[in-house]
Amino acid sequence: MKKRYPLFWKLYPSFLLMILIPLLTESGYSAYLMRLFFLEQTEIHLEISANLLKEEATYLLIAGDEASADRLCKKAGKSSDARITVILASGKVIGDSDKNPLLMDNHSNRPEVVKALSGQTGSFTRYSDTIHEPMMYLAIPLQEGGKSIGVLRISVSISAIDRQLKKIRLSISLGAILIAFLAAGVSLFISRRISDPIEKIRNGAEHFARGELNYRLAVSDSPETTLLAKTMNDMAANLEDRMQTIIRQRNELETVLASMKEGVIAINSEEKIISINQAAAKMFHLSPSASLNRSIQEIIRNPALNRFVGTAISDEISYEEDLFFYHPGEAILNTRSCPLTNAKDERIGTLIVLNDVTRLRQLENMRRDFAANVSHEIRTPLTAIKGFAETLREGALNKPEEAAQFVGIIENHANRLIAIIEDLMSLSRIEQKTSAHEIELKETAMKPLLISAIQVCQAKADEKQISIGLYCDESLSAKLNARLAEQAYVNLLDNAIKYSHAKSCVEVRAKQHDSEIIVAFQDYGIGIGREHLPRLFERFYRADKSRSRKQGGTGLGLAIVRHIVNANGGSVTVESEIGKGSVFTVHFPA
Repeated sequence: MKKRYPLFWKLYPSFLLMILIPLLTESGYSAYLMRLFFLEQTEIHLEISANLLKEEATYLLIAGDEASADRLCKKAGKSSDARITVILASGKVIGDSDKNPLLMDNHSNRPEVVKALSGQTGSFTRYSDTIHEPMMYLAIPLQEGGKSIGVLRISVSISAIDRQLKKIRLSISLGAILIAFLAAGVSLFISRRISDPIEKIRNGAEHFARGELNYRLAVSDSPETTLLAKTMNDMAANLEDRMQTIIRQRNELETVLASMKEGVIAINSEEKIISINQAAAKMFHLSPSASLNRSIQEIIRNPALNRFVGTAISDEISYEEDLFFYHPGEAILNTRSCPLTNAKDERIGTLIVLNDVTRLRQLENMRRDFAANVSHEIRTPLTAIKGFAETLREGALNKPEEAAQFVGIIENHANRLIAIIEDLMSLSRIEQKTSAHEIELKETAMKPLLISAIQVCQAKADEKQISIGLYCDESLSAKLNARLAEQAYVNLLDNAIKYSHAKSCVEVRAKQHDSEIIVAFQDYGIGIGREHLPRLFERFYRADKSRSRKQGGTGLGLAIVRHIVNANGGSVTVESEIGKGSVFTVHFPA
């Protein structure tokens, strides 16, 4: 009987080879893929770890704190299996988790360092001559203002990966097809277990990149990704808190700037506006939003301001200057500047604060004029009194007629001094009561007040044969202080009589017009020049100084009228024409 072993041995090896060759081929390819997969995952882990340390390492490089950089490497290295190294752009090692950086070679020729210094992430796997093991290196650039100032490198040994793959290849070879299927199933399970959490983390990172910081990653039971997911959630929460804080602070700053009466303009080093509040925009009739990123010289065409801005930007000190603007009336803006700096105390521009001091400067001028006028008005009668007193003392007392004349002159000047002082005291009392809100306003019939004022001035009118006409409805009334209003009427009526021609007339007309009571005092006298009208109600201002003094005026009557009318919530106006007379009109709220 012929043995069939040769056929068996022919077929068996063939079938065996048919099974073993694909199995060995697939096992080898599977081992290659698994090694590639583990290396990719290791690279991802290294890159994430490097990015977590990137911000702090960059800060230490900028600060030049090499000792702290070394401590950072050693502290981070203790909490992981990785070796962490911080390298300057020159290649000098200033921090390493395993070695003394002072004893380490220059790393400028390491391929991963070269690539990182070019601004890219460098990743290489090679044999380490330092620790005599195959290592995976990943280096990321540390940059300041877009320029690489150093490199953060993280490396791990891949010997463990190679040993594990060797065992897997042996198990696949000895376990035949069943083991191969089981290995495939296990690989599928492991891949799913690793890839699903990573995919979720990737999706979460995309949400964060779109600014959806309230999105949260689901924490899986995979120990490989649990810590990363928690870290990313904490990072998103911190970023959201910081963004809310920044938004709140920005809104608070905008509210403060919007509520300021002073104009505030921030410009950069190129003289372009980076911020402007409502007050500044209103001063120059601008739109805040349309003014941003435009040159201040382009939208505010004022040579004085442009010169001020140029000086403020070129120098490091603060400036202050009063600038004149015309839009359309004259305005005086107290303009101050100070340098704008960032968190690093670097000059980034200039802050300009504008305060409208037009009224303040006018008041200062009025105060100076008032002091000068008071001195002049008082000095004139005092000089006359002193002169005639000296004349009397030197012998005029022995001449009765001259003595009587000189005493009369002294008396007239003394009466003038008394009148000035009384008017000044009257003005002071009115101002004090107005500021203290002590002036009581009551509904008062208008006609009795006007009749009383006419009676006070009737004697002066009779001396010049001037008739006074009153035109007022019995029912006309206004809410005012009767005593002060009568004083104002007396001053206006007295003024009209003084500057009216003899045998002429003065008319007083009172009526209601819309929402106000109007009382007009009209004379047909000498009139007042148009150029004097704007300042007519200022203290001691006279259109015709010599004529006014001859008439016995102190120069304060119309100023008292204006203060009284203002204290009663009204206003006073004047219209006049030379040779035709004047009309003083008082306006009270109805």
